[in-house]
Amino acid sequence: MESIRTTDLKTILHSKRANLYYLEHCRVLVKGGRVEYVTDAGKKSLYWNIPIANTTSILLGTGTSVTQAAMRELAKAGVLVGFCGGGGTPLFSANETDVEVAWMSPQSEYRPTEYLQAWVRFWFDDALRLAAAKQLQTKRLERLQQAWTAQPLRETGFSVDVDRLQALVRQAVDQIAHAPDSTALLTVEARLTKAPFKLAVDTVGYGEFTRAKRGSGTDAANRFLDHGNYLGYGLGATATWVLGLPHGLAVLHCKTRRGALVFDAADLIKDAVILPQAFLSAMRGDDEQQFRRQCIEALTRDESVDFIIDALKAIAIETAARAKPPAVLP
Repeated sequence: MESIRTTDLKTILHSKRANLYYLEHCRVLVKGGRVEYVTDAGKKSLYWNIPIANTTSILLGTGTSVTQAAMRELAKAGVLVGFCGGGGTPLFSANETDVEVAWMSPQSEYRPTEYLQAWVRFWFDDALRLAAAKQLQTKRLERLQQAWTAQPLRETGFSVDVDRLQALVRQAVDQIAHAPDSTALLTVEARLTKAPFKLAVDTVGYGEFTRAKRGSGTDAANRFLDHGNYLGYGLGATATWVLGLPHGLAVLHCKTRRGALVFDAADLIKDAVILPQAFLSAMRGDDEQQFRRQCIEALTRDESVDFIIDALKAIAIETAARAKPPAVLP
């Protein structure tokens, strides 16, 4: 059989890839030159192909294993691999990390450093880092308003009160612009996180809802939010890897955590895509698999990876342009 060349696997840009996988109770291996996952059906083993050239990231849940050969092929195709608990949460790995997801990043010595160099030009300046965080939160709000008023979401039954949404966005944008420091911006961000929940609850008629801490929620909406957020983290991790940005160089979330930039990146699309889907699925009585499929379809339809990559690129270039030139040593 003709071997697959690495160059053939990278013909699809990460921003255009369609697939994000969560797997459980299976083995991931190479069979016939392809990466597949194997499930057991009685005395039979069923093999399912993973289109790695069109995949951004894979979450390996309960009862999974992966072979060295499969990891080699996944790395060739630039697929991020993360280990997680059942249902996609919590995420964990043996890698040293202080973020809920420890991604096994594909190894490549030839990725461009343009955006990393731009990012570090401003990152050590508190004022510029605050400016970058404000850009990120503003883009998050713009995406939220765009997605929640778009026809595809309204056709699913999520018909939000547009006037109320626009008032929420205007108020938040004003508060973000006037935040004097990162502490104040985090306070604004905390309020911003709660407001869309209330609006979504009222839109679908969910009733009483309190956002529970990760893993402690007993109602369907909380479980779906936890699950969907980790799908968002997968896309955030993919986007930062594509741009060569280390996960520790966050602009808003805790700057002492090794993966906080993944949180920042995922914020760009979590409210816009995952939040409404969590409440829609909860109202319909969907199970985890149905919610996950709907969520991934929505993320793909919304071109969420594209948006995260473009947003981070814009923040890097625009903020770096405001940085002072580096001092020239004598």
